Amino acid sequence: MMLRRAHLGGMHLRMRIEGKVAIVTGGAQGIGRAIVERYVAAGAKVVVADTQVTKGTSVAAPYGEDSCIFVECDVGDKRSVEGLVSRTIERFGTVDIAVCNAGISHSAEFLDLDEEQFDRVLRVNLKGPFLLGQAAARHMANNGGGVIINMSSINAIVASPHIVPYVVSKGGLNQLTRVMALGLARYGIRVNAIGPGSIDTEQLANIIGNDEEAHRKIMARTPIGRLGQPAEIAEIALFLASPSASYITGQTIYADGGRLPLAYTVPVAN
Repeated sequence: MMLRRAHLGGMHLRMRIEGKVAIVTGGAQGIGRAIVERYVAAGAKVVVADTQVTKGTSVAAPYGEDSCIFVECDVGDKRSVEGLVSRTIERFGTVDIAVCNAGISHSAEFLDLDEEQFDRVLRVNLKGPFLLGQAAARHMANNGGGVIINMSSINAIVASPHIVPYVVSKGGLNQLTRVMALGLARYGIRVNAIGPGSIDTEQLANIIGNDEEAHRKIMARTPIGRLGQPAEIAEIALFLASPSASYITGQTIYADGGRLPLAYTVPVAN
C-alpha cells in the first residue's frame, strides 16, 4: 500500500503544469471553462479567450490577474488570434500550452444547408485551430517546445446528417492534428486532440433542450449510461499538457462513455 501511495503521489506531481502558461479558446463556458478551472488549480497561468466578453471576464476574475486573464478573440480571424498570442506573451512572458477548444454547430439537413452556415462553422472549428496552432507554434518553436490540444469529437468518426458542417470540421480537425504533430515534432511541440461524446454542456442543452426522446436516444448509444461531465474532459486536457504525456503526439483520445465501439443500442431505464 505504501508503494502504491508513493506511485500515485508521483503521478499526481507529474500531472501538474505549475508555472506553465496556457491559452484556452472557448473558455467562457462548458468544456473550455472546465479546462481553465483545472489548469489554474494545477498551477498554470491561463488566458481565457472567447467572443463572450461578460462570461469570459467572469470566468477569469475570481483568480486574479496574476493567474488568469480574459482576452476577447475571434478564432477565425488571423489578426485577432495573433493579438491573443501577443497579449499572452506580453502578460505572462510565453505560451506553453494552446487549447483550441472554441467550436460551434449548425443544424440543417444536407439539401437545406446554406453555404454561409457551412463556412461559418468551418471558420471557427477548423480554421480557428489552424490559426491558433500556427501562431502559438511559431512562438513555441523558438522557445524550446510546447503543447497544442485540439478539441475534436466522436463526430469526426461517426456522421450525423443534420449537423453536416460540424461533422466535416471535426473530421478535418483530426487530420489537422496529425499533420501538425508531424510537422512540429522537430521543434519539441506535441499536438493531440480530445474527442468527447455527449457532454453535459450548454451546447448540448441548446441542441436537445427538454426533449426526453432525444435524451433517450443519446443514452441508448452510451453504454456507460450517463452524459459526460466537462470536468472529465478537463482531466484529459491536463494529462495531455503534462509531462505524463511526453511520448504522445498525433493522437485523438475519445472520451465517449463507450459510444464509438458500440454496434447496437443499449436498454435505457425508464
